Amino acid sequence: MKNKITFAALVFTSTFFAQEKKESDTTRINMGEVEILLIDHSKDKKEEKETKDTLTYVTGKDNKFGRKEAHWAGVDFGFRTMLNDNFTPDFENNVFLENNIAQSMVWNINFLERKFPIIQHHLGFTTGLGFSFTQFAFNNNYIINTTGPEITAAVDPIYTYSKNKLNATYLTLPLLLEFCSSNYEDEGFYFNAGVVGGVKIYSRIHREGSFDGKTFDESVKGDYEINPFILNSAARIGYKGLGLFVDYSLLSYFKPNKTDNVHPLAFGLSLNF
Repeated sequence: MKNKITFAALVFTSTFFAQEKKESDTTRINMGEVEILLIDHSKDKKEEKETKDTLTYVTGKDNKFGRKEAHWAGVDFGFRTMLNDNFTPDFENNVFLENNIAQSMVWNINFLERKFPIIQHHLGFTTGLGFSFTQFAFNNNYIINTTGPEITAAVDPIYTYSKNKLNATYLTLPLLLEFCSSNYEDEGFYFNAGVVGGVKIYSRIHREGSFDGKTFDESVKGDYEINPFILNSAARIGYKGLGLFVDYSLLSYFKPNKTDNVHPLAFGLSLNF
């Protein structure tokens, strides 16, 4: 009985002193010459997490912010129109350059991105890598000839084409100044602008059509005097993972002095990874 009373007294005394001497993060329990400290580390862990997140913005070592804050990686789909040096789609001397916009498409698969912060996660330079698959669809049954000093074209008098496209594939690399309102790619608004350079890795002409009641489908690989390099001024804007893009070619689509200067203007939708 004496032991039970002593234990109850100790519990009561401990509780009493704990309430009397409790501090914000530490609870002290006095038991005669013995003092027990109960320390709450939850605040320290919270501060440690906040410090880690702050350091991540600066160093970019954590994928949580170093990778996801950029807006380049993803898929783009859009259309292209060919413009002359006066920013109009008219080519009076070479009408074959007036393309079919509805069939002149562009697909971009951007598979690598990296953002170098200037002001935490809100402002920085974005770069990466991607592939651009482009189509130049002719308005008529043109066959182009690139064997002479200049590119010429004539209408095919025999075959009727349902598709008549000059395709080119590029490896691309952007340099964009980007602003975003959120830490994460899938939250908030974003806007970036700059240039996208690239090098051609493949080109071909693809035709589909019919002749004498029979259909045909052919692809012929070739250089076709396409400029091996691209340099586009580019801009992107969007909200969360969905956006719009536009780019304008600063270089001519074809090699210099081969025909009129042709500057593709592309626009469409972006889906960010």
